[in-house]
Amino acid sequence: MIKINDTFGLSRVVEPKAAVPVTAWRLDNSREIKPWECRISLRLIHLERDCFQQFCNECGDDETKIIAKILDVIHRRGKLHNPFTNTAGQFLGIIEEMGSEYAKHSRFREGDEISCLTTMTALPIHIDKIHKIDYNFGELTVSGYGIIFMDSPLTAIPPEIQPDYTMVAFDEAANLYNIYTASQRGMRFLLIGKDLLSSIIYVSAIKKSAGEDCYITVLLDEDGIGSLTPSQVARELAFWVDSSYIVDVTQPIPAAETILGQEKEPYDMTINGEDLPGSEVLSVILTRHKGKLYFTSLKNNISQSNLIAESMGKELETYVLNQFVAGIEEQFVFELLSSVSQDLERLAEIYRTQAKGVGRTRKKGIAAAAFKAGKADEFIFGSPATEALLGEVLNISEYDCNVILQGETGTGKEKILEIIHKNSQRKNKPCIKINCATIQENLAESEFFGYEGGSFTGAQASGKKGYFELANGGILFLDEVGALSLNLQSKLLRVLQENQFYRVGGISPINVNVRVICANNVPLRQLVEQGQFREDLYYRLNIYTVTVPPLRERREDIVALAKAFLEQFCKRYGIDKEFDAAALTKLAVYDWPGNVRELENLVHRIVISIREYIVQGEDVETMLNETIYEDLVFNLKRSMKAAVSLDFNKIIEQQEIQLIDYALKKFGSTRKAAEFLNMSQPQLMRKKQKYDL
Repeated sequence: MIKINDTFGLSRVVEPKAAVPVTAWRLDNSREIKPWECRISLRLIHLERDCFQQFCNECGDDETKIIAKILDVIHRRGKLHNPFTNTAGQFLGIIEEMGSEYAKHSRFREGDEISCLTTMTALPIHIDKIHKIDYNFGELTVSGYGIIFMDSPLTAIPPEIQPDYTMVAFDEAANLYNIYTASQRGMRFLLIGKDLLSSIIYVSAIKKSAGEDCYITVLLDEDGIGSLTPSQVARELAFWVDSSYIVDVTQPIPAAETILGQEKEPYDMTINGEDLPGSEVLSVILTRHKGKLYFTSLKNNISQSNLIAESMGKELETYVLNQFVAGIEEQFVFELLSSVSQDLERLAEIYRTQAKGVGRTRKKGIAAAAFKAGKADEFIFGSPATEALLGEVLNISEYDCNVILQGETGTGKEKILEIIHKNSQRKNKPCIKINCATIQENLAESEFFGYEGGSFTGAQASGKKGYFELANGGILFLDEVGALSLNLQSKLLRVLQENQFYRVGGISPINVNVRVICANNVPLRQLVEQGQFREDLYYRLNIYTVTVPPLRERREDIVALAKAFLEQFCKRYGIDKEFDAAALTKLAVYDWPGNVRELENLVHRIVISIREYIVQGEDVETMLNETIYEDLVFNLKRSMKAAVSLDFNKIIEQQEIQLIDYALKKFGSTRKAAEFLNMSQPQLMRKKQKYDL
């Protein structure tokens, strides 16, 4: 049997043992190195766009959560490997220690600053701290270490070019070289870019080959410009290309009509670097018959573009790029970047002065969810966060322990309960659901524990079973358990400890075997700290806590749920309707204070109210705006209910933001919005600037 030389990390694979580092679930990221290894003191991590966007999306753009999520992935896997996108990125740092064999074969020495070109899905790393997130470049400033191997390709970035945009170029290195070799003088080029910086680097590669004797157009999605303004983007591109457009890529026909209305003819070569649905349609329409169409990755939906070309009777040379080319960074990329370093540095400086550019993550997530939704035990989802949650729930279902379900009203806690019940050892036994907030205090004990006949005035002569007896052998679900009195909490604790109780008026103990699952809108830990919930009962119930995030923190679910609700109500009423892309976007960017329940209600009203077959963005916005004032009051009531104390200034500020944002979106001009809000236009402008609306 031939033994494979361990020069790329096989001995670091922990789980599963038969895997290679890239495909392994977990790697050994211990600090000590073997003779053929090298340890790098990490300074900068560059995440691939999809990986970074998924982290942002899952965490609702909350920086604290993003950092915690990345650290959690590394802690569990021993490497930075996003399980939902199956991607990571590269890192930059200083060589800290070399193994004896590694040192013999390396052209670098300890103390050298290097960039490792190997994907981090294949490398053990450990992060002590993430100091800063650069949202425009998708980069993390970190402290920690990474382990590399003899076969891991390294390079040193020349001092005249900056690491931030250089590492962006590393993501596209092979594509840049292939585009360079395919470009010819006199051709018309169309680049459908994913962002301004990478687009300019691609244009540089085209011009390096074709010179100025070519015509170049750059097309960007309206959300692909990040935190830059359309005028900033147009101004920058004017230095580089003959024409540029900012369009909604998810609406390819109107976008194509806009471009073809301005351009003389289709393009000889189209490079599609965008993976939003719609980009493949644009690529085919805007490329001439027998022209060349390049996709920078398989995610660009090449198979769909082939079908579109066939339907149009258009013959195209279609290629997928992005394969690894050894040494291409030093042989080509550095020379390319050096030739335009001053221009790239100017653009990078603009990026550095902007607010974080995370708006694009929503549209990407929305588009992905529209085409890929999951379903588990009737629980519909589109987001990786919810997919992970369901995996957690299915796992805990098998363990016969008490569980707390935590989350806001309407997030789907009862659906989670149903999944636990269906997949538990008690699936053939009853699941009794009780809303503790609706039980009268004077009847609570008899409701929970039952009573013997004649034990009090009005009691049934035959007596009555309580909730615990009804749920015996199964599950007892206590919704709003925090509403129970302290007296009843103590009796509930006794039942959980002893698995027996006495009926009201009874003298014989009744033995029960019940799995208790609780839910509460306000965290029970918070009620414990306020003295409203017994700490000993909390620990008896809290064997495991499942937190169901609000809909605004899992926006891809909004699309999946909205489409499912639409189908459900259309089937009920015997009609047929669809959401257009703009409608789905409007739904996905709304914050849904009432969560899934509110979304279901809105879709129901849309089905009844909108007569046309296609539900458009304007229809959704009109429906949402009908409830703007109710939402403001709802949010305020929720804050008052959940908080120990209130911050008056913050509440007023939040209400101002929502009202001004609503007025601006409704009327489209500051003058009309000011008239609607009965304030002067200068006053509105000051507040608009203050809140960055």
